[in-house]
Amino acid sequence: MIQFGMPTLIENWTLEENAALCRELGLRFIELNMNFPEYQIDQLEETDRFLDLAEKNGIYYTIHLDENLNIADFNPLVSEAYLETVRRTVGVARKFLCLRDRYGDRTQPLIINMHMHHGIYITLPDRKVQMYDRDFETYMRSFAVFRSLCEEWIGDSEIRITVENTDGFHGFEKKAIEYLLESPVFGLTWDIGHSKAVKEKDVPFILEHQDRLIHFHIHDGKENPPKNHLALGDGQIDLADRLKLAEKRNARCVLETKTIEALRKSVEWLRFL
Repeated sequence: MIQFGMPTLIENWTLEENAALCRELGLRFIELNMNFPEYQIDQLEETDRFLDLAEKNGIYYTIHLDENLNIADFNPLVSEAYLETVRRTVGVARKFLCLRDRYGDRTQPLIINMHMHHGIYITLPDRKVQMYDRDFETYMRSFAVFRSLCEEWIGDSEIRITVENTDGFHGFEKKAIEYLLESPVFGLTWDIGHSKAVKEKDVPFILEHQDRLIHFHIHDGKENPPKNHLALGDGQIDLADRLKLAEKRNARCVLETKTIEALRKSVEWLRFL
């Protein structure tokens, strides 16, 4: 059976509201989004509060790192701050593992989800030049440091950092992701709505590495006009096929709609699948 969870929703101002909704809908976990001020690392490190609330509602947590996370930033002051954020987030995830053991599936590692930061580009008269592509060796040195540190921080604990597709991986990003996937502490997240909205350009890469696919963001989407984060059944995605792969991969699924109404509709849709 797939374990379904929910994102932190902007309509809910508090963790208590999110947890109550998660329990009401019969979902198993909340993906805590570090883009929200209430889920910054200093807040997450108040773990007793998070643990107590999870126990009261019979749920657990995964974590979504800040979308601005950029471990390859050319400014070392910036990249070091992001690395420190990841280090401390791994520490929080270690404390959340007990919740997974009680309310989740012990065969599934606890997930810390991340995006690849595209970096900046320079616009020339005839093209755009991505700085990470131009300075690829510098870019990859940052990922070598990142991979090594994550292996050290995670050790043999049942935590994995998963890389999520967004608006299409660049070539230099694919090389960095393949490098990360050589390590057992990394995996992939397939956001099926994001991939639909960009005409499935990331699907061949994801399927090529589906043995490392351990997390899904599930929401409906359309190609023309591009839309995602729709309620299940409101778009053009073959949801049954995607969920079949998620089950095959023993992957968790976040019902990543952006409104309470769409989340309720998605949960109801699943009941008739």
